Amino acid sequence: MAEINARQVKELREATGAGIMDCKEALKESDGDLSKAEEILRTQGLAEAQKKAGRTTDEGIVDSYIHLGGKIGVLLEINCETDFVARTDEFQDLAHNICMQIAAADPTYIDREEVPEDVLHQEKRILREQARQEGKPDHIVDKIVEGRLEKYYSQVCLVDQAYIRDPDITIEELLKDAVASLGENIQVRRFARFAVGEE
Repeated sequence: MAEINARQVKELREATGAGIMDCKEALKESDGDLSKAEEILRTQGLAEAQKKAGRTTDEGIVDSYIHLGGKIGVLLEINCETDFVARTDEFQDLAHNICMQIAAADPTYIDREEVPEDVLHQEKRILREQARQEGKPDHIVDKIVEGRLEKYYSQVCLVDQAYIRDPDITIEELLKDAVASLGENIQVRRFARFAVGEE
């Protein structure tokens, strides 16, 4: 078993924001391998985030972002469980980054549950028709529609979008990481995006 020193613990804490004891345990478990320890903490944090997902979020902030010399603006309400967390730099940075995401990627909905049934029905009908016009056999059309529907969600639903500052993760994963790090349930409540000249 590798000897765990204070420098390794400090390095892991800076990389993950986890507590000292959690960092020590993860380093022991990974035999001193920092990247493995980081993965262990991330997995634990995501498991904790899942447990916290049902908790009430009555606190939070309204944040705003103006882009391109006043051509695009975003208002966002993002909630957490306590005013203490709402006032942290990490929570406020998260809110600001999500505002920038909305400005850049122009989502229509927060998540899949928000997509109206008639809109979804229409989208499926269009995708099915496209697949047929491409000459795809009937028995695989539904599979093609499901695949293309995932792409549709990744464009119109905020939480399904690739994060503009790190396209390897989605906004949902960004939020889960924040839940793991801050120790509270976090939810995007609502947003509005304004662009000059748009209806």
